[in-house]
Amino acid sequence: MINIALDGPAGSGKSTVAKIIAKDLDILYLDTGAMYRACGLKCKKEGVSVKDEEKVRPIIENIDLKIEYKDGAQVTVLDGVDVSSEIRKPEISMLASDVSALKCVRLKMVEMQRKIAGKMDCVLDGRDIGSFVLPKAEYKYYVTADSKIRAERRYKELTERGETVDFDALHEEIKRRDYNDSHRDFAPLTKAADAKVIDTSEMTARQVADTIISDVKKG
Repeated sequence: MINIALDGPAGSGKSTVAKIIAKDLDILYLDTGAMYRACGLKCKKEGVSVKDEEKVRPIIENIDLKIEYKDGAQVTVLDGVDVSSEIRKPEISMLASDVSALKCVRLKMVEMQRKIAGKMDCVLDGRDIGSFVLPKAEYKYYVTADSKIRAERRYKELTERGETVDFDALHEEIKRRDYNDSHRDFAPLTKAADAKVIDTSEMTARQVADTIISDVKKG
């Protein structure tokens, strides 16, 4: 069983890299971030603060969240509706960061992620895959980049979708999310002790993917 864990801060390129790896190795790509975004969206729709664990708990315990795969791509289905595009909005990013800090949310999502990873070869990306979700994964990488470069990547991604984005505000949001993700009490963003660090600041996603694929093929 091949399990590849990619961890790193927002905008480091790990999701793009994970998709390339999955396609090249013909294995499953599990976008764990989409699962937390869906949790944040669900709380928003229910009018519940993502920081109020007592109110969030029953919502997450009964959440109707399914991860499906269509034409080689992951589809996130919440309450029977495809929310794959909706969960990519900037405001949902911050909700995802806050809601993922709640222990009840992480335990529920990690349970789902481990079940999927236990059944098939896959690559997962997130904040604590190698340190918490799949601590026994054979291949672990910490993918990072300078915060300004990460903001530039996200800005390009959003503007290409036709969204109006303020760069400085986006950069501050990414730095704030870095702080939130790395300072939460339970399962924070961290580099697993046995993970290899890859700084993507001066690398393309293809180059990063090739580096990891080469490493995996060495066994």
